Amino acid sequence: MGKIKGITVQLVNPITEGIDPFGNPIYKDKVVTVENVLIAPTSSDDIVNQLSLTGKKAVYTLGIPKGDTHDWEDKKVKFFGQEWRTFGLSLEGIESLIPLDWNKKVMVERYG
Repeated sequence: MGKIKGITVQLVNPITEGIDPFGNPIYKDKVVTVENVLIAPTSSDDIVNQLSLTGKKAVYTLGIPKGDTHDWEDKKVKFFGQEWRTFGLSLEGIESLIPLDWNKKVMVERYG
């Protein structure tokens, strides 16, 4: 049996590039590649709970690798040739108490 391995996803971070004439920030997307992200279909219980709490339908749950320092809250993510949006809090466990390579999880909904 082989070792569990995630896939590479693209995390899109809006970066402030300047200010428009009305004083509003101008954003540019910066794409960051994150390797070894686990992707699993969201359980039906979690779908119902998230729909009730947030009005958003979770499709996948992403397992974020240990040591990752990116902000995953309310971000655009690209994988499987499609765009998704993270929502809710990024749940994190204590690295030393989790035996595998992932200690955070975040849910995504279909985007675009």
